[in-house]
Amino acid sequence: MENYKKIAEEVVEAVGGKSNIQENSTCMTRLHLTLADKSKVDLERVKKINGVMGTVDGEELQIVFGPGKVTKIGAEVSAITGILADERKEVYNEDLEKGIDLQARAKENKAAQQAKHNGPVQVFLKHFANIFLPALPGIAGAGLIYGILNVLKLFFRVPGIAAVQLDPSIAQSWWYLTLNTAGWTLFAYLPIYIGMNAAKEYKGSPILGGMMGAMFVGNAAMPLLMKVGDPAAGINLPITGAPFDAAAGGILAAVFAGIVVAHVERWLRSWVPDTLDMILTPLCALLITAFLAIFILQPVGAVLTKAIFALADVLLNKLGFIGAYALSALQLPLVSVGLHRAFTPIHTIMNDPNGQTHGVNYLLPILQVAGAGQVGAVIALFARAKKNHKKLSEAILASVPAGILGIGEPLMYGVTLPLGKPFLTASLGAGFGGIMISLFHVGSVAQGVSGILGFLIVNEGGALGYLVGYVTAIVAAFVITYFFGWNEEKVTELFG
Repeated sequence: MENYKKIAEEVVEAVGGKSNIQENSTCMTRLHLTLADKSKVDLERVKKINGVMGTVDGEELQIVFGPGKVTKIGAEVSAITGILADERKEVYNEDLEKGIDLQARAKENKAAQQAKHNGPVQVFLKHFANIFLPALPGIAGAGLIYGILNVLKLFFRVPGIAAVQLDPSIAQSWWYLTLNTAGWTLFAYLPIYIGMNAAKEYKGSPILGGMMGAMFVGNAAMPLLMKVGDPAAGINLPITGAPFDAAAGGILAAVFAGIVVAHVERWLRSWVPDTLDMILTPLCALLITAFLAIFILQPVGAVLTKAIFALADVLLNKLGFIGAYALSALQLPLVSVGLHRAFTPIHTIMNDPNGQTHGVNYLLPILQVAGAGQVGAVIALFARAKKNHKKLSEAILASVPAGILGIGEPLMYGVTLPLGKPFLTASLGAGFGGIMISLFHVGSVAQGVSGILGFLIVNEGGALGYLVGYVTAIVAAFVITYFFGWNEEKVTELFG
């Protein structure tokens, strides 16, 4: 059994001690650290710590441990630093006493350490993705519950009719309704949680973000949705002349509301007297954001949501296998520069059972098989390396199992990306897997499971199609890499 406390202690020591850590948090596979002085980090020492699969050094330091393990290590790091996940601590820096210009040093460190693909777009998308990442366990659980319900429909279907219809004795039973409710609650009230996360990410009060997110929950008891007159009709808003449609803004409107209320709150707090802050700041923040929500944020959220589904329809349906190939082939390059975060809210929207795709996300499996392309590429490198490049072979053997399970960072940052050509051939091969996924109409009903195990969260009848797509990506990337991805000079330079 691994000693997670010891690993956490080694990590903290290698990054300059707990006094150098301002923020610590985890996602599905990585430990994220925001540091006061990045010059104090011994990156090579970090890479040698037991369990570390790779690092990503950008605006923040990301250490790859893999799913499950990273949560336990992150908790130990949090215990050492005394900083809760996503909480920020302005740390004392001993350099102040030495007369060192910290602003100048910070600029130097940022210029020297920041990854070359870490511009404003990537930073914005990182914040955007951070709003959704904490919700992924719930989305995965709710999606799998709906998958179980679909299986029950097959086992307890009404006999003698073509359509799959659940036996009423089961559909109206207390245990089935309990199971259904457990999955339903997540998506029904997700705007509240997303609003809270958005406000928190932008340094506002989570409860205010949650209150604004609740404005986009389609609950008939909402006062603004009151029906009046005879016949009863919704109350029309000025400007639009139409009733407020809470659900139309959806998740995106909740995100915008959480961000806006955080900024309004911080602006108010900058000038409201301390004696009135507790009363006046939240009151004014809610009033301002509420009116912005119904007249601006809800319509914008509705338009963007429709645009997302329209674009997905073009890529997945109108362009057919061409769109599927492009999506899968471009996934690895997007991951390498941090732009893949743009898909996080899109997956959440598509996994909503009340959305246009009824909870079946046809985009996610196409993107997931990109990892299989990387697996195929490194297997080809292994075949070419043989005994002449032992270090390369050892690196591949150590990383392939994680890659097959969907943890692609060690393969990407340790093998294919540094070598260059294999990264390109892996992407080209992955595209063929995306074509097969599209042809079999495979969609995911949840998130959080990737790699070869992705077949566990696909739609009814999609498991075989997913596996065919996954294997196709491996085979195609292997062939392309074997014949066109090998560079003896580059391999010798990097691995000896």
